[in-house]
Amino acid sequence: MGGRALVQWEQNRDNAPEALHVDLYAGGPAPEEGLADVTFYQVPYAPSTQGVDERLDIITRMPELRVLQLVSAGYEQVLGLLPDHVTLCNGRGLHDASTAEHALALMLAAQRDLPRWALDQREHRWGSVPQRSLADSRVMIIGYGSIGRAIEARLLPFETEVVRVASRARPEEDVHGVNELHVLLPEVDVVVLVTPLTEDTRGLFGAHEFALLRDDALVVNVGRGAVLDTEALLAQNGRVRAALDVTDPEPPPVEHPLWDAPGVYLTPHVAGGSAAFYPRARAFMDTQLARWAAGEPLANVVRPGK
Repeated sequence: MGGRALVQWEQNRDNAPEALHVDLYAGGPAPEEGLADVTFYQVPYAPSTQGVDERLDIITRMPELRVLQLVSAGYEQVLGLLPDHVTLCNGRGLHDASTAEHALALMLAAQRDLPRWALDQREHRWGSVPQRSLADSRVMIIGYGSIGRAIEARLLPFETEVVRVASRARPEEDVHGVNELHVLLPEVDVVVLVTPLTEDTRGLFGAHEFALLRDDALVVNVGRGAVLDTEALLAQNGRVRAALDVTDPEPPPVEHPLWDAPGVYLTPHVAGGSAAFYPRARAFMDTQLARWAAGEPLANVVRPGK
């Protein structure tokens, strides 16, 4: 299939099939010309959700668009923007390793108090306190898909027990349904949120869920900020700790209490964008463009065009 593609990386332009004309757009000011006949558009990736709207605004100038390709796993931000005839593909699998590494790093940092030791070093202070451990912890993964499996693979060597939770039970995989969440929460030490943001998951982890956790439990969010109720977290006042790569609001305003909340550690939505992501994403785009040019089924279709 011919046409014009707009992609982010030079590798994909250079490796594209001859039948496909490929231009580059890495974000920022949109091209003045050449959008009217774009049939395949890869939205430029940024390590956080900031600025996504800029890169989506130009869709209105693409009347021939047939495929919108995201290289993020989440896609809720575009569902209301696409005409029915446009096929939507995402980056499922591309962020698994990066996000799983970051989730594990957040767990270890929180359990072993690494932020405390970093501050002590800066202030030339030497003093030990008893430490928590990840070993022998029961870790619940809420949103057990490909990223959840990658997190589990990294947790098991740390001698943890993993409790798997998804939107629906999958008994053949020992996966619990989210309807069992309230029964399971009192027995876990760490909760990892890695769900997409949908109407069903918005505010999924709120005051009732926090209340069910034991004192000093840890909640890690590497999914979407609005899955966790920020006000409910702040009300814990340190009883339950949190390590968040995503927040609601994101980013928190300068004076927001989340910055200084006791027992809360923040990273600025960087879990999925490590060095491991980029070569995987470029290789995926080479294959996806080849499929599109050959008229073959595309990978990672989350909403086919009508």
